[in-house]
Amino acid sequence: MIESIVEFFKNLPPKKCTDCGETIEEQHECYGNKCEKCLGLFDM
Repeated sequence: MIESIVEFFKNLPPKKCTDCGETIEEQHECYGNKCEKCLGLFDM
């Protein structure tokens, strides 16, 4: 049986940054693939 689109997105695994491998804190269906640190948005 095909699950609802909401359940599909709820069950996606957390996204990982393609540079450092950290989990990205954002919606899984977003197109970004780098964390804020690797994008240079925060000085750490």
